[in-house]
Amino acid sequence: MTYDPYNPKQPGDPYGQQPYGQPGPYGQQQPMYGGYGYVQPKPQTNAILALVLSCVGFVTCGVTSIVGVIFGHIAMGKIKRGEEDGHGMAVAGLIVGYLVIAGWLAYAAFIIIAIIAAANSTTY
Repeated sequence: MTYDPYNPKQPGDPYGQQPYGQPGPYGQQQPMYGGYGYVQPKPQTNAILALVLSCVGFVTCGVTSIVGVIFGHIAMGKIKRGEEDGHGMAVAGLIVGYLVIAGWLAYAAFIIIAIIAAANSTTY
């Protein structure tokens, strides 16, 4: 008796098993074992924008820090509702943004006071 590798059920094979290395017929799949599913990570876009724009505010005189603080508050709202991750980044963006804005406002106040003091000073 010759063995035909393309015929899954042969008279000499009482269990109908296929030989090793041969693919099963189309439509049959291997049994799937239960396991952990893939969890889609939540986006962190607003938190990243908050931190980046707040840090860029050092160079742009605090203008982008204002936008960074806005994005930080948007991110915190989405994090509270469970729509987004990145709580630490959002908090860092808010802190850095507020510090940069306060720093630039203090610098601008110092310059304005210095200009007023220089204009009112009399040197004879």
